[in-house]
Amino acid sequence: MLKETYALANGINIPKLGLGTWMLDDGQTAQAVRDALGTGYRHIDTAQAYMNEAGVGEGIRTSGVAREEVFITTKVAAEAKSVEAVEASIEESLQKLGTDYIDLLIIHSPQPWETFRGEARYFEENKQVWKAMEDAYAAGKVKAIGLSNFLQDDIENILESCEIKPMVNQILAHVSHTPMELIAYCQEHGILVEAYSPIAHGAVLEHAEIQSIAKRYDVSVAQLCLRYDIQLGLVVIPKTANPDHMKINGEIDFVIREEDMEILKQMAPIEDYGEHGFFPVFRQK
Repeated sequence: MLKETYALANGINIPKLGLGTWMLDDGQTAQAVRDALGTGYRHIDTAQAYMNEAGVGEGIRTSGVAREEVFITTKVAAEAKSVEAVEASIEESLQKLGTDYIDLLIIHSPQPWETFRGEARYFEENKQVWKAMEDAYAAGKVKAIGLSNFLQDDIENILESCEIKPMVNQILAHVSHTPMELIAYCQEHGILVEAYSPIAHGAVLEHAEIQSIAKRYDVSVAQLCLRYDIQLGLVVIPKTANPDHMKINGEIDFVIREEDMEILKQMAPIEDYGEHGFFPVFRQK
């Protein structure tokens, strides 16, 4: 699985499985990146908001793996909603990562986090953000550009005036929370969907029915959840700093039968994300 890729709309290959780094500090991130690359991962996901881009860069430089072999994703801060702010943020990310290009640059959210999913939609501001990203793409500073947490009308807003179509939309997608209509819309428009928190930050691990299905395949709940998203055609970026978990997460070369996929698609929504319910993307709407 670690060697499998999808092709983005511009022909660039992106590994199906990546390492997420949310909530890891620079030191933890550097070691996690070294461990992941040593295990065979070639896709690392970070963001300006994670404040660990420098750790990602250090981890890659000290890993023994050539920069051109690693696919780096980072995200423009949700609060950057002007051309000038985005231009400055791209330069800052390049400096922190210690690289002269970013493989995939994403708008982290259509709204600043304080107003996430609020009435203000920031349509015009996001068009400006997208223009700045198109310019960075044309200049070779980024190899691919995309979105995160964008709903269908947010995407339609970008498609109205863009010169380059978004290549990805990174969203919360896991067993018990699978926005099928949004995924289908993206796929119909050639936008690859990436799933963050594919194990629901652990909220599904003790789920009895999911455990029962995992046992049928002699795999862990985490492995089942990752494979579920892969079979939906999504990129998965589980976050971990544990080398053993990295290895296990990469061992998902089994196939979930269609009848079990249907059961997983219909699984009742997670009602409580525990400590992570504090964050906007996990709040009940």
